[in-house]
Amino acid sequence: MTVRTRFAPSPTGYLHIGGVRTALFNWLFARRHGGQFILRIDDTDEVRNLDAALDPILQGLAWLGIDWDEGPGKGGSVGPYFQSERSDRYRAAAEQLLASGHAYRDFATPDELDAERKEAQAAGRPFLYSRKFAAFDDATAERFQAEGRRAVVRLKMPREGSLVLEDAVRGRVEFAWEREQDHVIQRADGSCLYHLATVVDDHDMQISHIIRAEEHLSNTPRQAFIAQSLGYPLPTYAHLPLVAEPGSRTKLSKRRVFQPRTTD
Repeated sequence: MTVRTRFAPSPTGYLHIGGVRTALFNWLFARRHGGQFILRIDDTDEVRNLDAALDPILQGLAWLGIDWDEGPGKGGSVGPYFQSERSDRYRAAAEQLLASGHAYRDFATPDELDAERKEAQAAGRPFLYSRKFAAFDDATAERFQAEGRRAVVRLKMPREGSLVLEDAVRGRVEFAWEREQDHVIQRADGSCLYHLATVVDDHDMQISHIIRAEEHLSNTPRQAFIAQSLGYPLPTYAHLPLVAEPGSRTKLSKRRVFQPRTTD
């Protein structure tokens, strides 16, 4: 197997130590195994993207000596390497999930979803969407549309059983499907969200190992479900411990500024 890893920063902020650590692990693993390290820009969040953030990310990696084999400025055979240029690919994947029954169009309003959450909270039980406003066929969708509703596309997550994976860092991990929400993968305007986009890209770019911080561990069930529903083989997952604040087990915030210690 050819090892292919990736670092996929979002230009919603500047390069920080956690991102550098993730990039370094991916780069070292690819170099150790004679594979390729891919740089991909996850710029699906048009509202939060910062035009000024991209160049410092690229320049910072270059300054650190973390070079990439494919990506911005290098090209490659499985591009484009900006998610904003891959929208058609994501929409096609969303349609495939709808056609196979692994996703559905949901016409619930934010107020209706909030009411269900509050009802679950008052009853002391975890919130799990009732799918009351789901459209599993065209006739139902047309009825909701006639009421002036707009649909998002949600994953139809399993509600029984569990997902078991062997994490390269953490060992055996298990996720109960009943705890997973029906996550939105496509907005009402047709644009697709991160979880669908990253799974499609990792498959198309032939990523063999996903090495990332443990804060992404909770994302793994929905991403594995998307991959399996699309018929993709699962990559190897490796979730690294968080970068903690000095003298603490609290995650180091990129907004936190630490002053150097002084001695008398």
